[in-house]
Amino acid sequence: MKNSTKLLSVDNHNDYLELKTDGANFRIYLLDENIIRIRATFDDEFSPEESYALVKTAWPDRTDEFMKDERTRVEPIKIDLQKADDGHYTVTNGKYTLHIYDDPFYLEIVDQNGHVVHKDLPKRPYVEDDNGRRIHYSQMGDHEKFYGFGEKSGVLNKYKRRMRMHNTDSLGWDAKRSDPLYKMIPFYIDFNTDDNIASGMFYNNSNDSVFDMDCEHSNYWLRYSYFETDGGELDAFFIGGPTIKDVVEHYTDLTGKSAMMPMSSLGYMGSTMFYSELEEGDDKAILDFVDTCKKNQIPCDGFFLSSGYVVDEETQKRFFFRWNKRRFPNPQEFVDDLKDRGALLAPNVKPGILEKHPDNEDLSNRDAFIKDHDGQDDQVNQYWGGPANFIDFTNPAGRKAWTYYLTKSLLKYGITSIWNDNNEYETVDGSAQINMEGHKDRKMDDVRPLMSTIMAKVAQNAVHEYDANARPYVINRAGFAGIQRYAQTWAGDNNTSWDSLKYNIPTILGMGLSGVANQGCDIGGFFGPLPEPELLVRWVQNGIFQPRFSIHSANTDNTVTEPYMYPNYTKYIAQAIQLRYQLVPYFYSLLYEAHTTGAPIMRPLVYEFQDDPNVSEESFEFMLGHSLLVANVVDKGQTEKQVYLPQGSHWIDLHTNQRYAGGQTITIPVDMGSIPMFMRSGAVIPRALGLTNIHQQTIKNLDVLIEPTQDADFTLYEDDGETMAYQKGAQLLTHITAQAQQDGVKIAFQRQGNYQTKVEVMNLSVYCPQMAPINVTVDGVQLHRFLKKDDYESADEGWWFDGETRQAKVHYRNPQNADYNVDLEFTMKDLISIQ
Repeated sequence: MKNSTKLLSVDNHNDYLELKTDGANFRIYLLDENIIRIRATFDDEFSPEESYALVKTAWPDRTDEFMKDERTRVEPIKIDLQKADDGHYTVTNGKYTLHIYDDPFYLEIVDQNGHVVHKDLPKRPYVEDDNGRRIHYSQMGDHEKFYGFGEKSGVLNKYKRRMRMHNTDSLGWDAKRSDPLYKMIPFYIDFNTDDNIASGMFYNNSNDSVFDMDCEHSNYWLRYSYFETDGGELDAFFIGGPTIKDVVEHYTDLTGKSAMMPMSSLGYMGSTMFYSELEEGDDKAILDFVDTCKKNQIPCDGFFLSSGYVVDEETQKRFFFRWNKRRFPNPQEFVDDLKDRGALLAPNVKPGILEKHPDNEDLSNRDAFIKDHDGQDDQVNQYWGGPANFIDFTNPAGRKAWTYYLTKSLLKYGITSIWNDNNEYETVDGSAQINMEGHKDRKMDDVRPLMSTIMAKVAQNAVHEYDANARPYVINRAGFAGIQRYAQTWAGDNNTSWDSLKYNIPTILGMGLSGVANQGCDIGGFFGPLPEPELLVRWVQNGIFQPRFSIHSANTDNTVTEPYMYPNYTKYIAQAIQLRYQLVPYFYSLLYEAHTTGAPIMRPLVYEFQDDPNVSEESFEFMLGHSLLVANVVDKGQTEKQVYLPQGSHWIDLHTNQRYAGGQTITIPVDMGSIPMFMRSGAVIPRALGLTNIHQQTIKNLDVLIEPTQDADFTLYEDDGETMAYQKGAQLLTHITAQAQQDGVKIAFQRQGNYQTKVEVMNLSVYCPQMAPINVTVDGVQLHRFLKKDDYESADEGWWFDGETRQAKVHYRNPQNADYNVDLEFTMKDLISIQ
């Protein structure tokens, strides 16, 4: 065993600091004022820099050529090494000071206010055990919460959890206990509730590893957490706060922001394995599904096509890139028929190519596969359907071959949505050799979760190579840190149960805090019996708030989960999905926020209300963006529900329009149609009332819900929703602010960008809790006040006060790309006094 207990030397290289101890050697980089890199190795030399996860670096990297379209090389903050009076060393990046203690050796990070935000465990900070595992021990305080860790089961706070970092095919996983799952993101947020300070730690290591967050206990060391990896270096990035919001933004500065998906990806995506496993007529069954949704007033914008479309007639094996012409006689006609119905097609592809596959030999000749440990022959592994070879996505030749086959079998039909499935690489021998950008000095165990991440990037690039203006929609099941840059993700093959409905919520919230804002779970459950009617309704009512919204199943009782399968309950499901579509402008703006700041779309309450001590353990209520609190019914048979409303805001029940003070728990009645939602004071929510298809309809009437009793601020994002033109400036940001003044409310609309909005009519719904306005003006021009709702609705412009909701309803022609103000005057009109 090697233990780093004593500092032997310090060498300042200006760009980085080099430390030698009696155990590990270290390189410390001040990447920026929020990120400190602490790189430790127990080997004689540091390994070559090679990372597919980082988009921000300050050093040359083997992957720079492949990552050049998204990586930024920065100059690190120069090292100014100081020695304190007691003999220990310090360096600072301006916001955080790193203390280096010599005997015993350990590192400590302190913020500008003197709060310790990270401290190694003295006398046992960095260890290599006798089995070659590398371990980083951190000291803990008495009141810490831990969030993130990627895709994990259970409640949001992972205190007292021991979690494995590994990719598995977790069919039917237990939403409360299963670990690991499909994705591996070795990053967490440490929230110290004593000091109300958050920080983060990311380990850029893709070997199998373990986090222990005070589950292990030893009287010699008292309270600690640790990260333990089976191989590679302890390459840790400290991520500064002080808020949880700050940590997520700074972490995604390092590993990338979420991809800007086409707007249609926010629609309902139909899916089931059943429809692609019929003996024939699968294409007609899928088209009929879309038609039946429409007949039941259920909006639908796409279909995830399961792998049955490539089943070989003779062998009954899945031969990807070869359509089953009995099930899908004319793929081009099928894709076109779906487009005519306003639905995209996202076909399933998998990276394992069966040995019996007719194209296996060609892919081998193209040098596309992972090799045996000696690098000579293609590695053969067990896969779904039998022995298979796996694509090596670290090999430029493998990426080129995969792109070729994607293009000839899918992209040529106008498909721009690719569903990457079963890509955990779980069964590939860990000693197999991978290409590693031509260096051939790494094994599969070193890169396993990276393969699925690179696979997503290759799909994104392939779409761009075929059609440079198309905006790719990539969906991934597995991945590593940074997967958000390429793909929408989902938590794999969940189990059909009430537990899954409930505990999938913190799984998604944890992914959001791990940088993956665009995540979801299979609605209704993928694996298990048909969900009972109440469960399906409640799951859909929750699923409409997930960024990825798809009902997907492979039921174990010969049934198919469909949104219209229970006629007496279809109205509830249709109403829920219609609500989802109303919120599309809000969702799309939140997606843009994730794309630019890294902010989650579904957010735990602690993300928005860190100052409220009552929300740090909340796992099931959540915020959709900044403005909307959702408290879904997720337990069977409920007739009433308790909802905690966080401190610091007032809250409006969007069902009853009743107003509540924050900092209290209320009890509300619920029935089968209930979707408890609360709008916070100072909120802005843009909506598209009546939207039923994103592909075929243009949002010409925008309804903006505004609660102005606190200063409100929201950025509405618009572009064409389907091309890459937004990257060339064809986008429009409308900054909406609302401020309450002594005699009214001023709502400002400030535009930025070159995109010509398609919105022709603006409809404002402004909450007025005390009194109705006396006048409303748009850019200084007074609007006519209507006393009757029907007269208001039939007029081109004007306003009306809805006493039931206590909203001033205002509509007017949308000024095209010009800044303007809307003013609501609340001066009391004297109707009684005689002057």
